[in-house]
Amino acid sequence: MDQVLLLHGFNKSSKDMMSLANNLESLGFRCHSISLPLTRHEFDRATKRVLDELENLAETYDGTIHLVGHSTGGLLVRHVLKESKATRRIGRCVQIATPNQGSQLAVLASYVKGYTEWFRTLKSLNASYIHKLALTNETQIELGAIAGTNSNLWLGRFIHGENDGRVELSSVTISELTDFTTLPYGHKDIHHHYETAVLTSRFLNTGSFQ
Repeated sequence: MDQVLLLHGFNKSSKDMMSLANNLESLGFRCHSISLPLTRHEFDRATKRVLDELENLAETYDGTIHLVGHSTGGLLVRHVLKESKATRRIGRCVQIATPNQGSQLAVLASYVKGYTEWFRTLKSLNASYIHKLALTNETQIELGAIAGTNSNLWLGRFIHGENDGRVELSSVTISELTDFTTLPYGHKDIHHHYETAVLTSRFLNTGSFQ
């Protein structure tokens, strides 16, 4: 049975990935979810925590380990692919509602005095910060992304272009993606829907959402 390591988003914990974990397990995967410092630290600061967990899984399981990240967790997936020396054990990866090219809302938050200095994870969602990390996927591990198109959150009105209420659709797409698809859900609920788990499962098994 393939293993999946789930990575949550900004200001969340492993509990936020429980529904996705349950859905993926019903589809034949064994899931692991960890809580990460994705509130008051830049997202790349959590990379070592993920690498340690991957190492722990590798010691007890002699097979493929997939990575799935929601929102900021998806950026962390890309940083892990860049930094990990154990990528030979990593299978395929899926991002869900991930601001690969930065977040317009993170830029707006930076205008509020002291806000992004306290919530430093938001500061690291700025396009310039992400660009400096140079998150290239030299491993050629297959990476798929699912974006939401339902702007059902009030902050969505401050975002230019189609969005899921938190992340603009144009920010999710990058050239390194093996496949890309959309679902009619919002940022805070997309990873809880069974349809998202089905698409994730399909990509982890085949490298395609089709």
